[in-house]
Amino acid sequence: MKIIVLGSGVIGTTTAYYLAQAGHDVTVIDRQPAAGMETSYGNAGEISPGYASPWAGPGVPAKAVKWLMMQHSPLVVRPKLDPNQWRWMLSMLANCNHKSYAINKGRMVRLAEYSRDVLVQLRRDTGIAYDERSQGTLQLFRNQKQLDGAATDIAVLEQYGVPYQVLDPAGCEAYEPALKNVRGKFVGGLLLPNDETGDCFKFTQKLAEMAKELGVKFRHGVEIKRLSVEGDKVTGVVTSQGELKADSFVLALGSYSPFVLKQIGIHIPVYPVKGYSITVPITDAAGAPESTVMDETFKVAITRLGDRIRVGGTAELAGYDLSLHQARRDTLEHSVTDLFPRGGDVSKAEFWCGLRPMTPDGTPVVGPTPYRNLFLNTGHGTLGWTMACGSGRVLADMVSGRQPEIGLEGLFMDRYGSRNKPVLVPGGISVTA
Repeated sequence: MKIIVLGSGVIGTTTAYYLAQAGHDVTVIDRQPAAGMETSYGNAGEISPGYASPWAGPGVPAKAVKWLMMQHSPLVVRPKLDPNQWRWMLSMLANCNHKSYAINKGRMVRLAEYSRDVLVQLRRDTGIAYDERSQGTLQLFRNQKQLDGAATDIAVLEQYGVPYQVLDPAGCEAYEPALKNVRGKFVGGLLLPNDETGDCFKFTQKLAEMAKELGVKFRHGVEIKRLSVEGDKVTGVVTSQGELKADSFVLALGSYSPFVLKQIGIHIPVYPVKGYSITVPITDAAGAPESTVMDETFKVAITRLGDRIRVGGTAELAGYDLSLHQARRDTLEHSVTDLFPRGGDVSKAEFWCGLRPMTPDGTPVVGPTPYRNLFLNTGHGTLGWTMACGSGRVLADMVSGRQPEIGLEGLFMDRYGSRNKPVLVPGGISVTA
């Protein structure tokens, strides 16, 4: 088939690659001058299936009130006169219970674990390099209450057979030797040894080149205006360079997906949650992290990427505003200098922000729509890098009429944003969304 993919972030690019591998004629359209230039550019660098969790969980509302009062708050809410913002927040609050958390985390872990396996195979097949490391993630707890609270996540990890280790302070220091320099600032940690790290932007750029070798055409600097539809079928995409036709279409526009979908009567609860990062040049390799350390107190990930430290965090609900706020940089600098004071020079850091496309329940939207030739691959939130390869592979299988290698239950929605309706996938695959 001739297929158009809308969006060339890590999600759109991996989708295009796997569609081309399946033998399709693929064109990617994006307004940016190259692949991976928006949310995929400066994320935290984690590929963390074991850390795949919805933000909506038991006790989160009470924690959110506390976070908002902190000097270095992991949560910032800038209220807008936008009903979508309020609707999203209310829906997220409705998911803050034990039952919903277990269901949503299970869905996310299923896709994230599969995605890690697909990425490993891709690396074996192609030799793609992106400052990758396969040394796990350490969730670092600064107090006993945080350590005790990990029991809920551990129960889900055990349910899905995800390896983990609970470490005492000495165990944390053995895993991350530089933490010996700040002994006494943490009480323990949760190690997820199968997690990986890597530069998402480097990966996306290199995979785009590999996709081109498979025949994928990238049309950059092209603005997407709307989709043309007739009956239950999309007939084309109207762009700043005219209307483009194809047999099938995949929408992977991240936080901007709802704008295009609303015009054709599809409403998905994807809303932007802004995240920030700094990229710090390493000055003392022995004083830098070996892999990823997740500072549980400030919800900040500190990741080794070659000769740099990527520090990412903050959940800011501010609509589509891309302003860089110094207070957010201060939080990132505080976390990395508090735990790795000798690691890097924060005065020379690159400061960046991006819009994470979040759903209220945490699970992305991957699959078909009421239009029989339109598919969605969006809403991955903080886990776009973690879930990219698996989502791209699953989507390519669905478009091609092949049975995906994992269960699809809960991964997509109907026209009104519900995950509870039966959907017929091409090739006669019938599942309950």
